[in-house]
Amino acid sequence: MSAQSILVVDDDPMMRRLLRRCLEDQGLGVFEAGSEAELMEALDAHDIALIALDLNLGTENGLTIAQNVRRVSDVPIVMVTGKADVIDRVVGLEIGADDYITKPFHTREVVARIRAVLRRAAGTGTRAPASDHVATQASGTTVTFDGLRAHPDRHELFGRDGALADLTSGDFMLLQIFIENPKRILSRERIMDLLHGTEWAPYDRTIDNQVARLRRKIERDPAQPILIKTVRGVGYMFAADITRT
Repeated sequence: MSAQSILVVDDDPMMRRLLRRCLEDQGLGVFEAGSEAELMEALDAHDIALIALDLNLGTENGLTIAQNVRRVSDVPIVMVTGKADVIDRVVGLEIGADDYITKPFHTREVVARIRAVLRRAAGTGTRAPASDHVATQASGTTVTFDGLRAHPDRHELFGRDGALADLTSGDFMLLQIFIENPKRILSRERIMDLLHGTEWAPYDRTIDNQVARLRRKIERDPAQPILIKTVRGVGYMFAADITRT
């Protein structure tokens, strides 16, 4: 079986070489691109399993590039951002990125996050293999609620049909905040603090958008949510009964 290929997109050749080295050391194939044109050419010419996209590509905007990629492909995208670019991270997740990594980063974290996204992408829409079920059951705490089963240590959620849910890392981070604070009212500001620490600006609508997206993926009827309830003028409350095993 051939190695999965990662497309590293960065205008800094040294950064591309660093990521290439650490990914190839872990048995992954790597292609490089320094611009949107090179990215699109590589995407068309090769079987790309995931794109690692720097948001600052000189005169080109990584968010715009991600939007253009999404018009032609559903390939997973992991964004690489500057530490202070919180709004970019939120917007990136909203337009379809699967995860983000902040600079400076540790190469082991990069590999772990990329492998997690690849694992979720491989399981989307299909029932996980028996071996994968054994691994998730054996490691860490399992959280069940309303027919759903979450494995926080692996950032995985299994749906009511047993299939791996199509959650981005941003979706799961938000879900994890809710399942760690059941039956508690959380303000938008508190949710932002838990998601991003102190590095955020008070754009409340970004949280509303993230909650709306998560509801579409976990509620039986997103138009009448019963799991994530809106508390008018304050924020949200996770109303589900949860069981930990």
